[in-house]
Amino acid sequence: MDSAVVIGAGVIGLSIAWRTAAAGRPVTLIDPAPAGGATHVAAGMLSPVGELKYGEEPLLHLGIASRDRYAAFNAALEEASGQTTGLRADGNLEVAFDASDLAFLDDLRRFQESLGLHTEKLSGRECRRLEPMLAPSVRGGILAPDDASIDPRRLAAALLVAVERAGVRVVRDRAAALLVEHDRATGVRLAGGDELSAGDVVLAAGCHSHLLDGLPAGVVPTIRPVKGQVVRLRARQTFLNRAVRGVVKGSTVYLVPRETGGEIVVGATQEEQGYDTTVTAGGMWELLRDARELLPGITELEFSEVVAGLRPGSPDNAPVIGRSSLPGLILATGHFRNGVLLTPITADAVAALLTGVEPPSVVKPFGPERFT
Repeated sequence: MDSAVVIGAGVIGLSIAWRTAAAGRPVTLIDPAPAGGATHVAAGMLSPVGELKYGEEPLLHLGIASRDRYAAFNAALEEASGQTTGLRADGNLEVAFDASDLAFLDDLRRFQESLGLHTEKLSGRECRRLEPMLAPSVRGGILAPDDASIDPRRLAAALLVAVERAGVRVVRDRAAALLVEHDRATGVRLAGGDELSAGDVVLAAGCHSHLLDGLPAGVVPTIRPVKGQVVRLRARQTFLNRAVRGVVKGSTVYLVPRETGGEIVVGATQEEQGYDTTVTAGGMWELLRDARELLPGITELEFSEVVAGLRPGSPDNAPVIGRSSLPGLILATGHFRNGVLLTPITADAVAALLTGVEPPSVVKPFGPERFT
């Protein structure tokens, strides 16, 4: 069987390469810095229920389908790589700071119930029973017991080991141009000048996907960068038992504990600033300000890191997964806030396309053809 080439080695590209190689098709993976990019910054919430937005019901179903695949996906990955990923099935708690925030959460809970989702309404006291470090002022919340979290850095590291053990050829270079012959994608030219031929090319380069030279006009929608700043802190003893998302005077902040090491990830800003990854005092202050309202003890934690990354946002903020209008080119990009969550379902869908199997039906609404 001819080789497939995957451009981009974040968790999406890595997982596609791993699943495809495991199914028996040769794969070459191209990225100058595998396991970097947005993956390195992500908090790793697996929270399709907690992140539900009005009008995003198809994305909700896609997220639930992917979340529900995580246990089996992760078990296979840990066996293949010999590494752990920090998967936590603790549920996610969303809390409200004041009465207006609580009204917003009550609205959200009614919407969740109308869709048949499994959530639990909690009083402020019940929230503090689950998370004793929450402020006395927290008015109430919603527990999504089936949601989870994972450490994206450990996930990416495990995937990189797994792809190499599966026989994937990892090329640490930049894809400079798509090769097209007779109106079909036939391979990739590298920045170093080498050309790699391929039966199929998978474009999974995040917010740089549409910038690849050689792409015919209109084949890839514009994938804009959405800046997110994240603060990492470290606790010497248990500070949180699960991921907590808070609504504070209309703003949203989340805190995600890691399985080991005491790390707490606080995120994230959402800024339309182009390809700028500058860390700003204002971004860090906003995150810590809102986090402190919910968990006053956070000011006592050790500062570890502040970093900014670029989420890949499609024109409708939903992922682009499927065969493009250019034969031989498959897209797996535009995952925006949900790249880590949607890793298993995206990998299974694209690996199915690359090995001649029908992809999961839940992916169909997210094909590239919706933009044409």
